[in-house]
Amino acid sequence: MNIAIIALTEQGSKTAQRIGTKFSPTPSIYLVDRKTENTSITKDNTPRNIIVFSEPLQQLVNQIFKQYDGLVFVMAMGIVVRVIAPLIHDKHTDPAVVVVDDVGRFVISALSGHEGGANQLAHRIASILHTDAVITTGTDTQKDIIVGIGCKKGISGEIVKNSILDALQRVNRKIEDVRLLSTIDIKAEELGLIQVSKELGIPLRVVSKSEIATCAKEHSKSKFVKEKIGVWGVCEPAALIAGRKTRLILTKQKYPGMTVAIAQENFMW
Repeated sequence: MNIAIIALTEQGSKTAQRIGTKFSPTPSIYLVDRKTENTSITKDNTPRNIIVFSEPLQQLVNQIFKQYDGLVFVMAMGIVVRVIAPLIHDKHTDPAVVVVDDVGRFVISALSGHEGGANQLAHRIASILHTDAVITTGTDTQKDIIVGIGCKKGISGEIVKNSILDALQRVNRKIEDVRLLSTIDIKAEELGLIQVSKELGIPLRVVSKSEIATCAKEHSKSKFVKEKIGVWGVCEPAALIAGRKTRLILTKQKYPGMTVAIAQENFMW
């Protein structure tokens, strides 16, 4: 997905660059009206993908609105609404629009959520920033299942998919109920996980090792996992952390080269 990231403030530019360094393919980063004391970006050390734009934000958005598959605005939602409003046509042709606050606490899918891919884009950025994506489309808000995954290096997509489907069957749930797949950050680049996420159309939420290490919810512990990667478990805490008000409805299940656990959100205790 070809995206542009646009920031207005000093802090916003730092957040934009945090996203840009982990996003592939490398996005264009536009820093607008940067009349600040920031010395981290100068003419001598500006990376090629960073463009300092001295004209008003509206002029920039007018120029690039149709040039990218997705636009990520690191600024207040109100500003974004005003600058894109004159350019919106329909959900089949408008780019995906995602809004991130300056410090990267919230990632909001704002326009073209399904058709344009803004929901998926929001989840990708949320994983980079180790935060939550805010999705408001009706079909997504009805989903309440998080599938946590631990795996060996080089796991195949076929094994991943079959293991997920088997685990869901054990708790009488369907793939259509799944809101997120979740794993630890050191597995974020596993091609098998990425492949299945794309094939099933389910975002892959990446949970940091530090988040798992400090998970307060009860989960099973493995000395082997602790010795290998430094935390007591992966699939159960990943499932619990990735959602809200979660409770395990399927504890760790072992499959060839991987483990799977399932959590339900908004669980009625």
